[in-house]
Amino acid sequence: MELIKTVGLCHVYGEGTEERHEALQNVDMSIEKGEFVAVLGANGSGKSTLAKHFNALLLPTSGHCIVGGMDTAEETEAWRIRQICGMVFQNPDNQIIAATVEDDVAFGPENLGVESSEIRRRVTKALEAVGMEKYRGFAPHLLSGGQKQRVAIAGALAMRTECLVLDEPTAMLDPAGRQEVMSTVKRLHDEDGITIIHITHFMEEAALADHIIVMDDGRVIMDGTPAEIFSHVHELNRCGLGVPVAADMAYRLRRKGIKLPEGILYGDDLVRALAEVTDDVD
Repeated sequence: MELIKTVGLCHVYGEGTEERHEALQNVDMSIEKGEFVAVLGANGSGKSTLAKHFNALLLPTSGHCIVGGMDTAEETEAWRIRQICGMVFQNPDNQIIAATVEDDVAFGPENLGVESSEIRRRVTKALEAVGMEKYRGFAPHLLSGGQKQRVAIAGALAMRTECLVLDEPTAMLDPAGRQEVMSTVKRLHDEDGITIIHITHFMEEAALADHIIVMDDGRVIMDGTPAEIFSHVHELNRCGLGVPVAADMAYRLRRKGIKLPEGILYGDDLVRALAEVTDDVD
């Protein structure tokens, strides 16, 4: 079932001025309900601009963005669209506004006019889903970066979000915080069936997705599985992007004449493939 679709989507910043910039150019793409999609692109590729259309934070200059069957250009649908697609940004401090964790997670449902008993139930369920229930009474400023980001995700879940749009949520975190957030995101997708749209520049994070969209200069230039996308090492490098370390090593070894299968993404896959090559030689 299609959850999000764009048709000829264009977005122009500074229309009618000397600073006019066409950030999105005729983008056609679709995302199915329950998918884990990674959107890759160098700085200025348009990936964050695209993400903001899914939540109706930006509206098309031309073309359409359809979310849950609703056109984001219809102002009356904005609240319903934002309940379907919750947005989590790079810096959790820009999203956390309350004095305690539970009050922050409750903020969205309270603004929707949800009854108090239902808000309490939603807050508990959302915090449990991200492993933060025992911190509900904590002040957010006492939390680590990874914990704050999980609170921001819980705030979106409390809105009964079907889809999480994550705009580089691990960019400001250390490796431990990145692992913490990505484990939470993967579990929400695998166990709860939540649609994930993950904007990232970390190739290893993108490799966790079902489906990758690559953007360059405001256009979608690749769309496929991680194995398909990361087999195009030269094209990705030309766009200023890398590939997972194992995929890059496999590509270099193939160029040296070693016969390795396509689709290698992880270190374990590379080790097994090299062991098979060695066995064949023996």
